[in-house]
Amino acid sequence: MAADLHCHTKLSDGSVGIEDLIVIAQKSGIDTISITDIDCLAGTVRGQVIGKRYGVKVIPGVELSAIDSQAGKQINILCYLADTPDRLEGLCRRTSVARKRAAQLMMLKVASRFPISNDFIISHASGSTNLFKQHIMHALMDAGYTNEIYGDLYNALFSHDSETNILAPVKYPEVDEVIKEVHEAGGIAVVSKPVENNNVEDMERYIELGIDGIEVWHPSASDEDVEYLSKLCKKHKLLLTGGSDFQGLYGKRTVTLGSCTTPDEHLDKLMGYKAKKKRAQRKAEREAAKAKETE
Repeated sequence: MAADLHCHTKLSDGSVGIEDLIVIAQKSGIDTISITDIDCLAGTVRGQVIGKRYGVKVIPGVELSAIDSQAGKQINILCYLADTPDRLEGLCRRTSVARKRAAQLMMLKVASRFPISNDFIISHASGSTNLFKQHIMHALMDAGYTNEIYGDLYNALFSHDSETNILAPVKYPEVDEVIKEVHEAGGIAVVSKPVENNNVEDMERYIELGIDGIEVWHPSASDEDVEYLSKLCKKHKLLLTGGSDFQGLYGKRTVTLGSCTTPDEHLDKLMGYKAKKKRAQRKAEREAAKAKETE
């Protein structure tokens, strides 16, 4: 069974709707996916309902943006199977507000350089809970200024090294806060795409912060990366997950759904992880009680 545990839809920075994503999964022989929209839980329930209709299991998930100020890097945390996902809504809302402020500034800069309106740009984010760089680039494509999302124009507008960039800072929550919030919501915290985000060298610190797993299989990870991360997970008894990071047209690379997946063995471990932790906790509590009685 193939399980792609990292997929995005139109609700955030993907170009495909929920039902279309699930149909692609079904026709591709992928029977388990997780919809992990960026800082957005809106598609969880609908995804599960539609998934049942097509025979595709949809595992509740979300990808949360964070910052590691100590390392000076962005990091993303995938949250799976939260018992009370509504407890993450406040975190998502704060990030969404910060992203919208930044998007407004970027739109104004784009509109000052190109003969397009804010409304034209916003129309390309129809159905999304926010406005992302891909939506701005899609608008510029439709206006005839480029024929691709990622390319010279994208780099000129959104590369930190570009003197003509229009970037506006987004204040993300600290990684330790995000991991804590995931656990308080009864979720499983997995470091997302550590190779792409350049988080591998900082992984030991994230382990100390209490992460439950690492996304080992991702389009950005080489065979050597997979081997290293797998050994690290085994050493620290962490979960191993995998996903394509599917975004459709808005992806940074040509990626098909299911191009990176989570093997059955590790999917089973993910699904049984919380029950196993609870058993271990109850066992530790019983042993502590016995020890107290014998004192």
